[in-house]
Amino acid sequence: MALARIQVKLKPTVLDAQGAQVKHALQSLGFEQVNAVRMGRYIEVELPDGADAERQVRAMCEQLLANPVIETYDFELEH
Repeated sequence: MALARIQVKLKPTVLDAQGAQVKHALQSLGFEQVNAVRMGRYIEVELPDGADAERQVRAMCEQLLANPVIETYDFELEH
């Protein structure tokens, strides 16, 4: 089995409203030193180990897990 660890994040040019809300909440809790917060998603996918596992994970990200218009993704495979 292979385990894909995928991180999906908004592109740097996209306003992160959720991150802004978390930043504000952290500052109101006394963490005034927080300058910025960017939110994202972490996804784990188990799939059969094989030569095309990387291609499959990339296809999953491009077709469903990430919106290529506003998000980027990165992943690592553990065999």
